[in-house]
Amino acid sequence: MGTDLEKRLNDVQESYSQGSISRRDFVKFVGITGATLGIMGGPFGLVKQAFAGSKSITCHSWGGSTSEALRKFAFDPFTKAEGVKVIDAAFTGMDAFLTQVKASYPPGGEFNIAHLSAVYDYARYTDLGFGVVLDETKIPNLKNVMSKMTDTLRGISKGTLSGVPYDLGQTGIAYNTDKISKADAEKLGASLLYEKSLKGKLGSWGGDFRTNMWYAALHTGQNPNNIKDEKAVWNALKEQRGLIKKYWSSGSELMSLLGNGEIYATVAWSGRVAGLQAQGHPIGYLAPEGTYSWMEYMYVLKGTDLAVAQKLLNFMLEPEASIAVAKGQKYPTSLDPTKVPMPDEVKKLPAFDPTGKLDGYLFADPAYWNSHQLEWTEKWDRVMAG
Repeated sequence: MGTDLEKRLNDVQESYSQGSISRRDFVKFVGITGATLGIMGGPFGLVKQAFAGSKSITCHSWGGSTSEALRKFAFDPFTKAEGVKVIDAAFTGMDAFLTQVKASYPPGGEFNIAHLSAVYDYARYTDLGFGVVLDETKIPNLKNVMSKMTDTLRGISKGTLSGVPYDLGQTGIAYNTDKISKADAEKLGASLLYEKSLKGKLGSWGGDFRTNMWYAALHTGQNPNNIKDEKAVWNALKEQRGLIKKYWSSGSELMSLLGNGEIYATVAWSGRVAGLQAQGHPIGYLAPEGTYSWMEYMYVLKGTDLAVAQKLLNFMLEPEASIAVAKGQKYPTSLDPTKVPMPDEVKKLPAFDPTGKLDGYLFADPAYWNSHQLEWTEKWDRVMAG
């Protein structure tokens, strides 16, 4: 009898994790079986969560100015309005966080919302079964989000959404305007990162093979989402290795290298460029055709109380909150500027698109890049090591 009940509980628990049954029905079932099995104080995190009610929800993000902006302009106001505490936590790294989610019990169940970046991670989490199906009628502010962003995510999760786009960014090219003219930068485009006269004054992001291969593809005249001459890309990266002063590993290191004049040009996150410009540094931003563009989104993991998550996401997409966060973290909001008026501070941010159509913004194709991840990561590590 006990074994049968445990199996039924596991089945119901899985259904609850996936949002197939309500918290009320889950609690009712546990109330009938729990005493028999003696699990009320046991290891079932969802059981405890169900009985306790959703008094808190956790959101993992990037730390620093991003988490500060989310806390000040979205999480704290939501807590004040709804009485639900939002616990903000910082990633230790994208791969490390995914490992944590895989190892959680049940898988994904200890985590609620993740502020993920780039569509290939949306695909990774969705393909692994960690996503949910959001009830979009409970997130009415989705109607103001740029359609290219929501359509891109729906294309991965078969017409539904497991998360909502929240901000827009690019990994473009930053350059020192005291050392490199705007005309020269625009003439060279992606090849600025391979300019031999800048030997010892170039930088790049060491932690991401995609970014480096992306710009090597542009430099060699190829589509980053469909590289035909892989050998040319690797040869270009090997040649560039001799020109690089430093492969930076964090946003703060990127800003330090550029701000102190140690490097004159590098791939760079658009928000960090905006931060340097706001501080008065002579840093220009170049977005050549095919610039590596990405969206960040709030991904809801299975096991999360969807009613609370959807209420939080809708609150975060309120123009007042979303625009305030955009100004705080210096990445344009996902809200369509043709539907929601934007202040000049947002309009001036790198990666901002006044049309709301995102024409020419090239996102990484998740199937293409994920299929090569292991092979190309190993090759990139060898190139970077010299």
